[in-house]
Amino acid sequence: MHICCGPCLLYPAKDLRADGLDVVGYFYNPNIHPFTEFERRADALEQARSALGLDVLYNEAAYEPVHWLRAVGERTVQAQRCQICYRIRLEAAARKAAELNLPYYSTTLLYSKYQRHDLVRSIGEEIGESTGVKFFYKDFRAGWDEGVSMAIGLGIYRQPYCGCIYSEAERYHKRAVRLKDRFMSCNQTVKGVDKKSEPIS
Repeated sequence: MHICCGPCLLYPAKDLRADGLDVVGYFYNPNIHPFTEFERRADALEQARSALGLDVLYNEAAYEPVHWLRAVGERTVQAQRCQICYRIRLEAAARKAAELNLPYYSTTLLYSKYQRHDLVRSIGEEIGESTGVKFFYKDFRAGWDEGVSMAIGLGIYRQPYCGCIYSEAERYHKRAVRLKDRFMSCNQTVKGVDKKSEPIS
């Protein structure tokens, strides 16, 4: 199972095990930025993994935002970049599942209420057909509240944005606009300064 973060792993792992399925986690998220955020999420996953007693494999490339930024390129509009981002991560998860000779792969992205659920599913199924590793679909959003309670109970860091630099900018858009207005106001106060004046030595 591709893991986007520790908190989103808790309910899906519990649910799948309740169905009698074995779960192996795989962490690969080159979208996460900056490095300090990546570290916090890796630590949160370790807490979740330990609490669940779950085996987790990590992509050894670890932190590689340049790869993600190159893949996204100029397609920074949310709908476009999310599609690319899902594909990058799900392709890596499917390849890992094939490498391990597993019959299925899935993702904790199916748990989040903030992700494009239908898009995750369609891309996952498409990749499953091309790799020969079937995409296991289940709508884990039904357990959203339970998963949140589990994360809070364990004291696990719950991130306030998806991870990429663009979602971070969108999160602070209103504050950025207010800051821009403040800068413009400050600039108005110095418009009367004679730009040709000799500098004071």
